[in-house]
Amino acid sequence: MLLAGGCEGDTLEDETLISGGGDGTVKIWSLEETTGAINELKTLESGDDSILALVLDDTLLYSGSLNGDINVWDLETYQLVRRIQAHPDDVLTLCVGDGSLFSGSASGVLKQFTLRYECMHQWQAHDHLVLASAMTVHRGKRILVSGGNDDCIAVWDVGEKANKAQNSAITDNDELLNSLSQLVALRTVSSKSEYAQDCRRGASWLKGLLKDFGADTDMFSTAGNSNPVVFARFKVGNSGSKQAKSILFYGHYDVVPAEDKQQLWGSDPFLMHGINGYLYGRGVSDNKGPVLAAIYAVAELVAEKSLTSDVVFLIEGEEECGSRGFEETVRRNKDKIGVIDWILLANSYWLDDDIPCLTYGLRGAVHATVEVASHRANLHSGVDGSQRINEAMKDLISILAVLSDSKGLIKIPRFYDAVLPLTRDEDRSYTAISKALVSRDPNRGDARQLAEQLKGRWREPSLTIHRITSSGPTGSSVIPHTATATLSVRLVPRQTTSTIREALEEVLRAAFAKLCTTNELTISIDHTAEPWLGVKTNKIFQALEEAVVDVWGPVGHQRRGSVPAAKPRLKPIAKTTPGTSASLTNGSDHHSQATADSPTSPTSPHDYRSPTEQPWKPLFIREGGSIPAIRFLEQEFEAPAAHLPCGQASDKAHLDNERLRLSNLYKSKEIFKRVFRDLPLR
Repeated sequence: MLLAGGCEGDTLEDETLISGGGDGTVKIWSLEETTGAINELKTLESGDDSILALVLDDTLLYSGSLNGDINVWDLETYQLVRRIQAHPDDVLTLCVGDGSLFSGSASGVLKQFTLRYECMHQWQAHDHLVLASAMTVHRGKRILVSGGNDDCIAVWDVGEKANKAQNSAITDNDELLNSLSQLVALRTVSSKSEYAQDCRRGASWLKGLLKDFGADTDMFSTAGNSNPVVFARFKVGNSGSKQAKSILFYGHYDVVPAEDKQQLWGSDPFLMHGINGYLYGRGVSDNKGPVLAAIYAVAELVAEKSLTSDVVFLIEGEEECGSRGFEETVRRNKDKIGVIDWILLANSYWLDDDIPCLTYGLRGAVHATVEVASHRANLHSGVDGSQRINEAMKDLISILAVLSDSKGLIKIPRFYDAVLPLTRDEDRSYTAISKALVSRDPNRGDARQLAEQLKGRWREPSLTIHRITSSGPTGSSVIPHTATATLSVRLVPRQTTSTIREALEEVLRAAFAKLCTTNELTISIDHTAEPWLGVKTNKIFQALEEAVVDVWGPVGHQRRGSVPAAKPRLKPIAKTTPGTSASLTNGSDHHSQATADSPTSPTSPHDYRSPTEQPWKPLFIREGGSIPAIRFLEQEFEAPAAHLPCGQASDKAHLDNERLRLSNLYKSKEIFKRVFRDLPLR
């Protein structure tokens, strides 16, 4: 039994009693302030084995049971996020302190776990039962005190062992791989409710990792059933100084589904596999690999005492669903997040497989669902079909047809008014990028045509109708009662989601009114993302450019990659018209000219470099995709943002056989490390 006072979140009152029983349940009770009466709030069930020990750490509750398991509960959602098979016998005592969980068993064994639930140490502490334990700091040392039924109280210095284990983990790339494998195994699919528990486990796992590395951590709850935002702050040595700068790293731990019903994956999507220098698994590239690379980069700086500013992490769990609840959560916790000087994210890919890139622009998006419904039920087209009937599908197609012409131009009034004109310098940059790509592979097509394709993808708005569904069976002769279309409009800088949203609804409703139909029209805006355009000449982009050049080194015609991209049981990618990601990678079976050659990189020594080779600067590119959070964070914190693509164009994010080259993971960590260290000193 324990008393919880001042737990954060809306689920627990300031005075809360938590008890564990012989029936295997944990019960949470509220205490009335005036009378002291108790009222049951919640019962947590974890099996039939008796609960013998309890300890609370923030909003995580650890319970030790008769069968040797330790259950980890999230008290914000009352979900079981982890079950640790800790001992072969009863867990009699638990305590938490300074980034470690300690458990004592009926056989006299004490174990020390990281907050990622990995066993660091175990030792025989008492001859028989370990009855009690407590963690404290005495004269700067971390002390664990344990008591047993052998008439002995033992005092253990656990600080040296913990520091040694922690520092080893921080500086070891093998540990980075191990962490990525564990995180990939958590099926953090935000779009499917059946994976809600895995999403919570993913958030809890990340919070534990960050806490292990010395960060102050929290888990920000979001509205409704949305996944939480993991918050962490690594403090610079002179943390109390008002002159200390802060860098915010944004990422996400949620992924898109990978059901693999058609067996297109070469291996289990949620069991990371390494094949010929590539890591395969859902989320390795989008976005778990880059997030962990950034975390390990900061952890190394902390261990080396080289951190020059505070580094704040905001890692959300709803990015793949339009960042539901993210903006409200950030605003609600803005005081805790604090002042931010720069924003960094890594949630995209190179333009091809050869040349490192920096992204300075993204398109925005308005995603909408349009539905036309009849007051009639589904009808048979032979029995009931007539030109006098207003069919929902016909009406839907009629109003969708007014949105664009045969050349793809969007016909929404005033749609293009805010689009920035193409400047001469910008036009030259597109020419330079396309020539750089074609010079390395003439099969990519004509450079001028490629430049026009890039303009269309990056700086021009577009409209896409993704799917049309109906209430009738597929392939039948039914006149459907309802017809529904999902569509998206991609915006460019200076266009705003509010303006485009209003214009889209206005033109659809006007077209529908002209039909004089008896059907009803419903338009819902599913989610939006503002476009973003960064400043290529600001300090954070300068720091990134220098770091990319230093880390990747020369990239030229004389150099060929050391790790070919092999595909496990994959079908070859067919050549497409120039300008698509598939055509730019050409199936990615060639040798990449940007390769890892550091001692930590597990590559073979097939690396040829001309003595006259000069470093190639990264390509500054824009992208056609959208990230809802980036422009919001810029505006909310009044800080400039920059975007480092970590993966190659052939990473196949969101598709089958998603992958990340091992050298890209290691090199990205080195780039992050240099930026986190050097940017505040500029």
